[in-house]
Amino acid sequence: MIDRREFDVLIIGAGPAGLAAACCAAEAGRRVGVVDDNPTAGGQIWRGEQGKPTQPAAVMWFERLRKAKLEFLPGTRIVGHPTNGVLLADDDQKLLELKYNKLILATGARERFLPFPGWTLPGVTGAGGLQASVKSGMSIAGRRVVVAGSGPLLLAVAAYLRRAGAIVPLIAEQSPRGRVAKFAAGLLAHPAKLTEAARLKWELRGVKYLTDCWPAAAGGDDDTVKSVTLHRRGRTWQEPCDFLACGFGLVPNIELPMLLGCEIEQGKVRVDDGQRTTVNNVYAVGEVTGIGGLAHALIEGQIAGLAAAGEKDAALHFLLFPRRSARRFAQKLEHAFRLRDELRQLPAADTIVCRCEDVRFDQLTQHRSWRSAKLHTRCGMGPCQGRVCGAATEFLFGWGMDSVRPPLYPVRVEHLAEATVTPESSSDVD
Repeated sequence: MIDRREFDVLIIGAGPAGLAAACCAAEAGRRVGVVDDNPTAGGQIWRGEQGKPTQPAAVMWFERLRKAKLEFLPGTRIVGHPTNGVLLADDDQKLLELKYNKLILATGARERFLPFPGWTLPGVTGAGGLQASVKSGMSIAGRRVVVAGSGPLLLAVAAYLRRAGAIVPLIAEQSPRGRVAKFAAGLLAHPAKLTEAARLKWELRGVKYLTDCWPAAAGGDDDTVKSVTLHRRGRTWQEPCDFLACGFGLVPNIELPMLLGCEIEQGKVRVDDGQRTTVNNVYAVGEVTGIGGLAHALIEGQIAGLAAAGEKDAALHFLLFPRRSARRFAQKLEHAFRLRDELRQLPAADTIVCRCEDVRFDQLTQHRSWRSAKLHTRCGMGPCQGRVCGAATEFLFGWGMDSVRPPLYPVRVEHLAEATVTPESSSDVD
């Protein structure tokens, strides 16, 4: 039997942007539902903070969440969109039909992985992924971790792992020194971010931070990674490690917006001043509209929550200028840490690119589009549905994802059977 719920405002994603939107809409008296595939709210940045938050912003927003009258559906994934105003969701136990008047997409972003020889070895993880594992209880004490990739996330992850007892010998940042230095100087215009950067620098004292540096290969055996070969300014060397935490920036999660028909522009959802997408009654906030960090996500979440509740003018009056500032910072961030062309040369011919279907790099070089590669090699057709290899092939070959089909995530066959019943006719079946 399908479990049916109805909301004035339905929010997909319980990270900072989604929480801000939910609180604002609920405080305006709307019936609000929040869906997230994690067991608790907070997203990656506030994972584990709900019970006893330590970050000042988290303290405030979780307190507002506690007081707000809304329905939270944890451990739930959106799998389909049968008709306007309706989403289908799955919580592993049952299928849910979620009806809404207004929809706010706060689907966030995921790490971009780039393939290189040895990147599939056990112990080679995403930077944020390793941090999430440690937050969930995995011990990292005394383990040697090399952090590599691009962006400020590397610093935050390295500092967290060090606090958890890891030995972090170095951080390898692929971006050139000049761009990183210019970005750091620009933090003077953002006092809060400058303070955060200073705190991270103090926590990471003694840890080498190498610009113009990236992983060329990982070495080890079938059980674990044991070293990483790093490349920097024409020189390579091997660095011993127990874990290699890699993250080459973030990629917006645009699969659900694409399924809904939202216009995608340069890999992110296009929105107007009120956070409205090109689809009627659908809003988008946070990283899905462009990678911009915590402040950017919270501001957009508040605007969308108030706009969906019918208070757009009030939202823009107080938040329009802060959002402009946040977007300028996001543009600087994107410029400073854009990926260099040399990284396209990392894979060897036999390097696996699609881990789900074991598709090699040399198999993909024979194709000119994502669709052709999928049809002939099954690249992107495994359980992750291209969430890993899709971003990699976009960078390596310039391919774009041209379509999204339900279910967005793996779902039980019996739930799929239930989903074939349309909302209009389902009342006669139950």
